[in-house]
Amino acid sequence: MRFLRSSLSPLLTRPWLDRLILWILEHWFFPLSRLWASARAAEGSIDRFCIEANIAPSPKHCQKAYRVLANFEHARVKNLMTEQVWQAYLFGDDTVTEQRLLIAEEMRLDTRTEYLMMRKQFTPFRKMVKQSIALRPPTPEETHSKYPDQSVFNSAFAISDQFPEVEQSRSIPVPSGRDYWIRFKSPSEDMADLAYARVHEPVGVKNPPTLIFGHGIFVEFDHFHNLIDEVHALTSMGIRVVRPEAPWHGRRVIPGHFGGERLLSTAPVGMIEFLAAQTREWAVLMDWCRTTSSGPVAIGGSSLGAQTAKAIAVRAKAWPKRLQPDALFMVTHCTHIAEAALDGALSDLWHLSDALRDRGWNKELAREWLNKLDPEASPVMPPQQIISVMGSEDTVTPFASGQTHMDSWQVPPQNRFVYPRGHFTIPLGLIRDQQPLWRLRAIFSQLEKPTDAP
Repeated sequence: MRFLRSSLSPLLTRPWLDRLILWILEHWFFPLSRLWASARAAEGSIDRFCIEANIAPSPKHCQKAYRVLANFEHARVKNLMTEQVWQAYLFGDDTVTEQRLLIAEEMRLDTRTEYLMMRKQFTPFRKMVKQSIALRPPTPEETHSKYPDQSVFNSAFAISDQFPEVEQSRSIPVPSGRDYWIRFKSPSEDMADLAYARVHEPVGVKNPPTLIFGHGIFVEFDHFHNLIDEVHALTSMGIRVVRPEAPWHGRRVIPGHFGGERLLSTAPVGMIEFLAAQTREWAVLMDWCRTTSSGPVAIGGSSLGAQTAKAIAVRAKAWPKRLQPDALFMVTHCTHIAEAALDGALSDLWHLSDALRDRGWNKELAREWLNKLDPEASPVMPPQQIISVMGSEDTVTPFASGQTHMDSWQVPPQNRFVYPRGHFTIPLGLIRDQQPLWRLRAIFSQLEKPTDAP
């Protein structure tokens, strides 16, 4: 983080790093993640691990697998037990000192990081992996059976008149203010779990403005030490930041998968379920933000989080006034999610199009379904309250598509930030170049000004 704030940062945040990251994702992260997920399903069984990972190791590799799975189970139990202590300390009824809260959070990050980094121990089996994403898409007929018409599809995104109770944890001091967590029962029947969000709150600011900021696919921001946070500086600007944990990520990963994989493995239904759940959960967060502060509220995100925010910004036009966001802040985005899933640089790594074709889809039909995720309309907020941050070398969420979309929304030039970077180096660059963040601060300041009475 310190290096990214230095004058040497521009040497790193260049397209060559994006190409390197794509190579690492293809040859290391995804194969090791699939093995990690297989170990979760195996629960210590070598035979089940091999079946889940679809590998046939030699006797020598089986001996290695036995040791790695034993280490994995040790890390898993440590993580589980630490999480239970953390839950009791942060959300429980008993009085807990601030020192113990800090210790519990440090232990949680220690054990969670260790557990997730167990991926490295599966390196001896990396080249045996044939398919890095467990792709099991439904057929077109099965998809149509779940969403037989547009009204059924739209109902999946409809918000309720009554929201679940939001529980707030105890808070801990951090250099930029205080952090705490909120949780509530997901209003999505497809999820049927607890939705979490981490809140970064500035100290001494009455009724702060708020940004709800979503993360990208596979990103488990709240479970690693020293993970890059492109909006970290906002708290020091007096802005409260709510970081929701997306479905099938972090605490919400389902058995047999790694964070975010379920979204792709059952596409297009998985993508519909994901975005429908996000829409309904962010409505709950909007209600919580309005209840706990009279300041303006923006929604936004990076990559998939940005695509989520864009779609919600359009759907929110049908929401009650108090639930409608005031501003939109997007980092790396394109017009349609389908462009990233079927045409972007990551799609070549996932082989999603091939898996869909094997299940009876053609690319046009898949695109037709995925395009339903992005409503064709203008957003609820005016163009001058929309901020876009893009990289001209972005091949994951295609740059030209994002530019065209911002043109159609008439986003003014002063709110559009374009850098000669790719998909991954754009967030890295925001650590040092904070102009987009200050622009959001300026928009909030304008919204906070009292209006003249008629």
